Amino acid sequence: MAKVTMYATGVCPYCLMAERLLRAKGVAEIEKIRVDLEPARRDEMTQRTGRRTVPQIYVGERHVGGYDDLAALDRAGGLDPLLAA
Repeated sequence: MAKVTMYATGVCPYCLMAERLLRAKGVAEIEKIRVDLEPARRDEMTQRTGRRTVPQIYVGERHVGGYDDLAALDRAGGLDPLLAA
């Protein structure tokens, strides 16, 4: 299974929904980067993704986007093959 990395905060409902969706897909481990606990990591996230909101999700080296992007990718049938890579 591909490595999943998620920039998140502790109080973000979309982060929790993204995690729930990924767990339902069989993802056992998600590397969470807490930008609320490490403010410098938010700058890193913004530079990597061009976005300022959380969650920002990577599957392997591919930037998937936020929760809405993740859910849309799943609905389109693209999430399972990406996770399996």
